Amino acid sequence: MKILLDECITKRLKKHLTEFKVTTVRELGWSGIKNGRLMTLSVENGFDVLITIDKKLIFQQNLDKYPITIVVLDSNSSKLEELVTFLPSFKTQLDGMEKHKAYIIEK
Repeated sequence: MKILLDECITKRLKKHLTEFKVTTVRELGWSGIKNGRLMTLSVENGFDVLITIDKKLIFQQNLDKYPITIVVLDSNSSKLEELVTFLPSFKTQLDGMEKHKAYIIEK
């Protein structure tokens, strides 16, 4: 499974997702790209999941256009210590997630 971490997610989260192929927006040089273009690039580059804390993304984009799963960690902080608390719930729910849909993950 190929996962993209949005630029609002610390790259240090990668080490807590070692069972997946994880890349960051920054590593790809996509920092500053608007959400619509980011979604298109994500799909074109074969990503299965985009993880973000940007709750607006799911309302700003027509998810039917993008065969990717959007995962929003329901956090008010981008600190690693906070984000890792969402991972058990994310990993439990991942197998049931579908493309073209967004999921808000709570602790």
